[in-house]
Formats: sequence, structure tokens, C-alpha cells
Amino acid sequence: MGGESRVFTLAEVSGHNHRKDCWLVIEGKVYDVTKFLEDHPGGDEVLLSATGKDATDDFEDVGHSTSARSMMDEFYVGDIDTSTIPTKVKYTPPKQPHYNQDKTPEFIIRLLQFLAPLVILGLAVGIRFYTKSSA
Repeated sequence: MGGESRVFTLAEVSGHNHRKDCWLVIEGKVYDVTKFLEDHPGGDEVLLSATGKDATDDFEDVGHSTSARSMMDEFYVGDIDTSTIPTKVKYTPPKQPHYNQDKTPEFIIRLLQFLAPLVILGLAVGIRFYTKSSA
């Protein structure tokens, strides 16, 4: 390229997101992969879907070979201004009510308070029925 490398914002790079003009951000560098789209072993859709964001994780997840990594140099056009890339938001699950083990006995006691009278009533009816029928 000669001279200083150009620094792009993510907004600038995001505009290059179609088959005739496709740029990617990988490991802080910007690559114009337009000419490589039809030769990419994974197909052009994979590259097109990685535009407009930091595609480093996508690139690393696939496990590209050393030769694939060295090929990238010919598509290098500059660096990304990392301050323009949104920070990754870690997924935090919604707050769940904290499981309190002390509530378990309370639940069992309430259940027993409900079931015990039913059992006693059932026994009383059963005994009365049994004593009536045997008399």
C-alpha cells in the first residue's frame, strides 16, 4: 500500500457490505475482500454476513489455516478505529428470585397443614364406614 495505513471508522467500513464492495474487520484490521468473495471456500454469504461488525470471533471460530491467514495481507486496506466498535455486551440472564432453602420447610408445613386434616377426615369416614358395615 505504501505510506501510512488509513484508519477507518466502523460506520465507514459498514457501508461496504455487498457483493460488489465487501469489507471486513478482523483483529483490528480492515480488509477489502470483494475480489475474494467467489473464491472463499466457505462461500460469499459467510463473508457478507460478517460485514458491519468486528468479525474476529467469526474468523477465529472457523479455525483458518496459516496459508489463509497469510492470504489476508493482499486484501488489507487499513486499520479500524477501535473506539467506533461497540463494546461487546455480555449476556446477563434476567434476575431470578434467589432460591431460599429456608422456604422449603415452610412449603412442606403448609402442604401438611392442608393434607393432614384430609387424611384424618378420610380415616374417620373409612372407620365409620367400616364399623357400620361390620355391625
